[in-house]
Amino acid sequence: MIERRLYQLAIQCLALGMILVVTGCASTQNEPGQDPLEPANRVFFNVNETLDRAMLKPAAKGYARITPVPVRTGITNFFNNLGYLNVILNDFLQGKFDQGVNDSLRFIFNSTLGIGGWFDVAGDDMGLPAHEEDFGQTLAVWGLDEGLYLYLPLFGPNTLRDSADFIPSTFLNPFFYASGPILFPLNAVNAINTRANLLEASNIRDQAALDPYAFTREAYLQQREFLIYDGNPPINDYEGIFEED
Repeated sequence: MIERRLYQLAIQCLALGMILVVTGCASTQNEPGQDPLEPANRVFFNVNETLDRAMLKPAAKGYARITPVPVRTGITNFFNNLGYLNVILNDFLQGKFDQGVNDSLRFIFNSTLGIGGWFDVAGDDMGLPAHEEDFGQTLAVWGLDEGLYLYLPLFGPNTLRDSADFIPSTFLNPFFYASGPILFPLNAVNAINTRANLLEASNIRDQAALDPYAFTREAYLQQREFLIYDGNPPINDYEGIFEED
């Protein structure tokens, strides 16, 4: 089973790599934040939006109506805990050793006392808050530019730098090594539950944004900058305004 999953991952990596090569090799010198691939990105964005409207969003709405909020919270906690090993690894890769130790304890307590992460006992009772770290942020800390903005089929908004997180996040997720008929239903529940958690945000975007594609791009890039700087991004733009005045 693991061999088959490795084969599937290799196919996915090859497909992702082909997309990155086709879209990125011709324009590797662009300034971060630019979108020279906007025509292709918009095509993929429209494909994803069509699939979302036809299947995922209706399923998420039905799921949200019939699933109590505490159950949805527990499911969210469970899947977040499964992916937390990737957070811990990138804590240490970024030199955040104290945070890495605390996140390791968080994972241990939630995986045991929290019944596989269903309950966030580490955050609620022990004062060990959750963090968001990934390999894209680690590469940013190491000084690598974000590169081209990409909107990838099925994956959504991304950059050349952030797409590198695909491999470690996959290998560090215990589900990658799981087998049996329950695997597909669990992945489906994760996808629908995640989409249900984003219903309000997507509704706000659809109502407020004149250009949903541009809104999604700018929101993604700003959120990534916020995470990279741990909530304290630079204010160079404001400095530039004062200098002009």
